[in-house]
Amino acid sequence: MKKLFLIASLVLASAGIGFAQTTPAAPAKTKTEKTAKPAAGPTKKDGTPDMRYKANKDAAKTPAQHTKKDGTPDMRYKENKDKAKKS
Repeated sequence: MKKLFLIASLVLASAGIGFAQTTPAAPAKTKTEKTAKPAAGPTKKDGTPDMRYKANKDAAKTPAQHTKKDGTPDMRYKENKDKAKKS
């Protein structure tokens, strides 16, 4: 009985060690990497604008236009309706 238990535990331990050696999955991109916009001036290593520079500060102050996920103007907002009428 002891030999059977010893053999079974060795088999289970070797199987556990074998599965533990798999490589981990690649980490997903962080939110800053996904939403990083092209900067008007110098950027940091992660691609986000470096806010120490005036060009990047000025670009951040401009109001963002309301858009849908596909990039077209969202016509539920008055500012977009006015721009469409002028064009």
